[in-house]
Amino acid sequence: MALSDYFIRYLERRDRLTEAERARLESLKTRHERFEGGEVIVARDVIVNQSCLMLQGMSARVHDLPRGNGRVITALHVPGDFVDLHGFVLAGLEHTIVAMGPTEVEFVSHDQLHEITNDWPHLTRLLWMATTIDAAIHRQWLVAAASLRSSAHLAHLLCEVYTRLSAVGAARNYRFTLPLLQRDLANILGYSPIHINRAVRDLRERGLIRWSGTEVEILDWPGMVALARFQPDYLDMEKLGR
Repeated sequence: MALSDYFIRYLERRDRLTEAERARLESLKTRHERFEGGEVIVARDVIVNQSCLMLQGMSARVHDLPRGNGRVITALHVPGDFVDLHGFVLAGLEHTIVAMGPTEVEFVSHDQLHEITNDWPHLTRLLWMATTIDAAIHRQWLVAAASLRSSAHLAHLLCEVYTRLSAVGAARNYRFTLPLLQRDLANILGYSPIHINRAVRDLRERGLIRWSGTEVEILDWPGMVALARFQPDYLDMEKLGR
């Protein structure tokens, strides 16, 4: 298969690609795979020769705690995200990438990424940008965990996920699919499932969201943004020359 449009949209949301650069990206050959919820997409501590790009669904960066004491989710990946691009220059990942519900991905060989970084300096900077945005999201999660509580913390996550999805055309009209169980949200936000249940109920009672199964609709975007103190500048979506 050829590279999906989602990653190209991810880049073009932030910079302009020349026709030649777009053609080079579109010419990348990929290997398409599907995963079911809970399956490992990329294993930890394994030296790989390819990087994984999200196509459909959602995946998570999972850290298993010692002696079977649960796990912590430190990132969510949506269509258009390279989930392990940093693994291109590292010996291996210190975490696992796990499918959150039915997921489709594309694998791009490191040989092709080597060719781009050798011959296409602007595309190289954009790949670097993608890894730095990934790091910025992680830092913002730490800030949100330290400064927000319960309903506001959950609202921040929902605002972020919708913004990232809508930026690549994978969500619109403030509606999106969130294939996460309450225990997954607990692992992300650092609360118990009971606290997550209360936070969801609070957002519903405020008239901010409609949430049925895996389908979420934000009914009052300004209200959600205000509650979460959500400022999307860390997602770096300004169109700039880089």
